[in-house]
Amino acid sequence: MKNTTLCYIEKDGCYLMLYRVKKKNDINRDKWIGVGGGFLGDESPEDCVRREALEETGLTLKDPKLLSVVTFVCEGAETEQMFLFKSFDFDGELIDCDEGVLEWIEKDRLYGLDLWAGDRIFLKRIENGCDFFTLKLVYDKNGGLLEAVLNGTADVRSEAF
Repeated sequence: MKNTTLCYIEKDGCYLMLYRVKKKNDINRDKWIGVGGGFLGDESPEDCVRREALEETGLTLKDPKLLSVVTFVCEGAETEQMFLFKSFDFDGELIDCDEGVLEWIEKDRLYGLDLWAGDRIFLKRIENGCDFFTLKLVYDKNGGLLEAVLNGTADVRSEAF
C-alpha cells in the first residue's frame, strides 16, 4: 500500500487547486485536485504534506490540520492510503508547478470543476466542519466510483453528486 497526502490550502474563501494537465500518464490528468503527493523515506504525514506543498506551490505550510484518512482502491492499481489536510496558515509566494496549473478557486465554484467523485464527498464533509473521518473509495478501472464507505459503515456515494 502506498501512502500519500493531499492538502486544501485556503485563503479568502478560496482553495488553491491544481489542474493536472502537464504530466503524461497521470492518473489525475485533466482533474482539479488539492496539492500533495507520496511519502519519501521516513516522512510523517505532516512532513510529507509540508514538503509536497512547498515543491508544488512555493508555499510553506505552518500548521496543516489532519482531517481524514482516505483509502483508495482501484482495479489494476496499488491501494493508496491518503492523509487529507487543510491549511489556513502559510508563507511564501506561488511558483509555477510542473504538474499542472495552480489557481485560487472560490469554494462555490469547486463543484463545477472536473473533480473525482470521491473528492466531492470529502470536500463536502470538510466544508461542513465535520469531525475526523475515514473514507474508503473503490473505483473501477475507468474511474467510476463503485463504493464510498464512511467510517467503515455508511455508504455515502450519494454525496458525490
